[in-house]
Amino acid sequence: MQQDSVTFGDWMQSTQSGVEGRLDQFLPAADAVPHKLHAAMRYALLGGGKRVRPLLVMAAGELFDADQDTLARAACALEMIHVYSLVHDDMPCMDDDALRRGKPTVHIAYDEATALLVGDALQSQAFMLLADGAAIPPARQMAMIKLLAHASGSAGMCGGQAIDLDSVGLALTLPQLEQMHQLKTGALLRAAVILGALAGKDLTADDMTALNAYARAVGLAFQVVDDVLDATADSATLGKTAGKDAAANKPTYVSILGLEPSKALAEQLRCDAHAALAPFGDKARRLRELADLVVQRKA
Repeated sequence: MQQDSVTFGDWMQSTQSGVEGRLDQFLPAADAVPHKLHAAMRYALLGGGKRVRPLLVMAAGELFDADQDTLARAACALEMIHVYSLVHDDMPCMDDDALRRGKPTVHIAYDEATALLVGDALQSQAFMLLADGAAIPPARQMAMIKLLAHASGSAGMCGGQAIDLDSVGLALTLPQLEQMHQLKTGALLRAAVILGALAGKDLTADDMTALNAYARAVGLAFQVVDDVLDATADSATLGKTAGKDAAANKPTYVSILGLEPSKALAEQLRCDAHAALAPFGDKARRLRELADLVVQRKA
């Protein structure tokens, strides 16, 4: 079936379903020893979430006719890293939340020690996935592993989390807030786009420039919209505790810019994302639609 004949909604549902199936396949069975850890890993990872990062991997892979097994491994590895970060972020020593994706967080459903180990084990599982398989040249496979490691470490997601924890109650400037979110949220979203593209080919400098510009815009837009939703939506809609940022006195785009300017910024970033994809023409259709989804979502 040609891409043009498939609606975005159908493509998204099919991709999410495919990713869910592969995540199930790539995880240890719940009855494998140690039973409790493996059951908790499956509880954390399966049956929830928008799967935005895997969708970005798959959409970027379409640009360069990427190998489907490599794409699936990259998408699932990235989702494992993302979910491990959520499990740890929800723990009492960090954001201390009891609700995630509409169900009790892992440390509530199990216990804190198990939640800690779930995050550790999902991180390891992610790199096992990327290291397996031989459908692409070894040098490109190594570049993908290195990219994911960098995006999830102290120069990426973990670094952004550290800045976030240290910023509670502080009056950050807009550039400081942007830097924090480029690490905390943007690094993994950028990794999703580049991983998907690398599953298809070695990227030129022009490819990287365009994809980086797109990923930067989408990454910031995702966080701006998150801040707007935290200030305007309820917990049932979000699937997590609403209003936590304000209650914790955390700096956000809404607290710095205000609600309406934050909405306007998200829309400008959506336009920037579209503009960045101009060199790829119609093949970037799904990436454009995902930028729209990020900005126009209600949860």
